[in-house]
Amino acid sequence: MLVSLDIRDVLIIDHLELNFQPGLNVLTGETGAGKSILLDSLGFVLGWRGRAELVRQGAAQGEVIAEFVLAPDHPAHAILAEAGLPSGDTLLLRRVNTRDGRKTGWVNDRRVSGEVLRALSETLVELHGQQDDRGLLNPRVHRDLLDAFAGLDLGPLRAAWSALAKARKAQTQAESQMQAVQAEEEFLRHAVAELDALAPEPGEEAQLDAQRRLMQQAEKVCADIARAATALSDDGAERLVGDATRWLEDVADAVEGRLDPALDALSRAMDALGEAQMTVAACMDALEFHPGALEQLEDRLFAIRGLARKHGVLPDDLSGFADDLRARLDRLDNSARDMASLAQAVSDAQSAYDSAAATVSDARAQSAARLDAEMAGELAPLKMERAQFSTAITRSDAGPEGWDAVTFEVATNPGAPKGALSKIASGGELSRFLLALKVCLTRGQSGMTMIFDEIDRGVGGATANAVGRRLRALAEGAQVLVVTHSPQVAALGAHHWRVEKSVTDGQTLSRVVPLSAEARVQEIARMLSGDKVTDAARAAAEDLLSAVPQS
Repeated sequence: MLVSLDIRDVLIIDHLELNFQPGLNVLTGETGAGKSILLDSLGFVLGWRGRAELVRQGAAQGEVIAEFVLAPDHPAHAILAEAGLPSGDTLLLRRVNTRDGRKTGWVNDRRVSGEVLRALSETLVELHGQQDDRGLLNPRVHRDLLDAFAGLDLGPLRAAWSALAKARKAQTQAESQMQAVQAEEEFLRHAVAELDALAPEPGEEAQLDAQRRLMQQAEKVCADIARAATALSDDGAERLVGDATRWLEDVADAVEGRLDPALDALSRAMDALGEAQMTVAACMDALEFHPGALEQLEDRLFAIRGLARKHGVLPDDLSGFADDLRARLDRLDNSARDMASLAQAVSDAQSAYDSAAATVSDARAQSAARLDAEMAGELAPLKMERAQFSTAITRSDAGPEGWDAVTFEVATNPGAPKGALSKIASGGELSRFLLALKVCLTRGQSGMTMIFDEIDRGVGGATANAVGRRLRALAEGAQVLVVTHSPQVAALGAHHWRVEKSVTDGQTLSRVVPLSAEARVQEIARMLSGDKVTDAARAAAEDLLSAVPQS
């Protein structure tokens, strides 16, 4: 319930404090007095998109504060929790609009975005008028309204649609991949066969290249090594060192040990020569190869490099590339089985969706019949017992919320063709249709403040009185705010405020005055007679007020 509204420096309001009550709250006043400004201010603090510029002339910023009382089970608590905001018995909304157009909002002294304010507003306030653009006159949202009336849980249906969409996407992607693979099947099979025949391994190209260079230099290298082997053999250095060793040993005794160091060195030299001969011989053995080995090695090396260039990969990546090609061929070979499996998945998902959509469609049909019956009951007290309201459900494109298209249709007289609510009803009839529909759709909602902006426009006399009585009944146990020009409706209010405009020091200001019992008589008399309030008008106003049933 809306408890208070504090407005500062908004349009022609300098400062205004309003304290609202449960039941039917009525706001009246002459045209242009500022009644719409109150709704604009409330919409501003609730995050609704409205006027771009709200700041009063000469002020630095405009500010609106709204206080609501929340029941423990009020749906606003869930939104507050999701946004990480504190919640309690009261909810304080505050929003500021600076002169440069910047808007800032707070919830319980925590700064929030406009999205959070709008989400909260959906649970706090329902605004309705003849120029309703929030749902009742918009056929595109009639299905949502019917679902809310029915209390439908569309979660399973949306989940079934999501699963169907996912299955269809997987099938489409698989078909696209299969078509792409089929288009290159001949290439894939040839390439895989070619790669399998060559069977290149990572690092093989570098190893072959090193062996090729060594084999190309082998002839020159082997000649030099052979000459070195000859120089180290019995006919070369080994023979000379052996001769020198024998000659020195023959005279060693004669020189009394002076040649011993030389003999030791020659002994070591003989050992080193032997080791060198073994190493040279091993190297020569290693360099020996078949005359055709170089050609074979080069053929494989060039084949690896050729395949790498052909497929645009590095030689070391050929093995992995071959694995990728084989995997693509496997998918092609298994595609028939996979496509059958995906088709079955789509079929199963379609069946699950069809079942869920049919269940929802049946529930909508039942709820539509119930809504039509309730509307008939609501229209009679509004002097429209001959009018007809029906909820038309037709088959439409399937989607996450089913395959039903829902349209509210009316016929104002028996036998007249039915048509869209906004196109068939006249101004006064439209007001009553919308009021009846609002009553039906909001029945059972708790904690919602309902605002009717001139819902009684175009009606008068007994019909206006019927509209007022329905509004008063709707306000029992709830809170309803009505902006009205109808004295019959105003007389039925439990609480009455007058919006008035004045000029002070050349500045136009709007204010809202709570009316006493005597002041109510004067205001309703003004609404009956115009600028000049007559005694007859006062008497008529007293009669209207005295006819109101006491709560």
